[in-house]
Amino acid sequence: MKKQSFEDAIPTPQNFYFKLWKAKQAIGKVAKNSKNPHFKSSYADINAIIAEVEPVLLEYHLLLLQPIENGFVKTYIIDAETGENVCSEMKLPEILDPQKIGSAVTYYRRYTLQSLLSLQAVDDDANLSSEAVKSQKQGLSQERFEKALEAIKNGTVSKQDLSKFELTKEQLTKLNEI
Repeated sequence: MKKQSFEDAIPTPQNFYFKLWKAKQAIGKVAKNSKNPHFKSSYADINAIIAEVEPVLLEYHLLLLQPIENGFVKTYIIDAETGENVCSEMKLPEILDPQKIGSAVTYYRRYTLQSLLSLQAVDDDANLSSEAVKSQKQGLSQERFEKALEAIKNGTVSKQDLSKFELTKEQLTKLNEI
């Protein structure tokens, strides 16, 4: 009998919003990597945001698109498996100067993406912030924990498979009783 991982043994919802929720958990906070000398402030530029966000979205089969449609900058996140999507959009101002309109497009892309994912920004290095989020353990619902106990009793997963989850005191006690 092939030994399953804990994740394989416990069914989870796989709808669009569940995938988006899981991706948001994995993204965490985005580092502010640019300075605005006019306002003497820091911000995360569009490239830094996309570098943090897109690999995580792709991991969950979510596609990021940012087209300009009918005078609006739009940010879509699309489930590549179902076609379901969410969109954030901002109307572009009436500007004739190509450089200024290009700046507005970049600005609006950044803000529609930040808004759509409710991104938080931090001032430290992006790698440090993403590592801190990745190192946090996810909790385990009682229902999933009970299914995991059954899988351990059946020999399809081991107790060690639960080490990557933050268990409650009660769950730890039950696990140690097996």
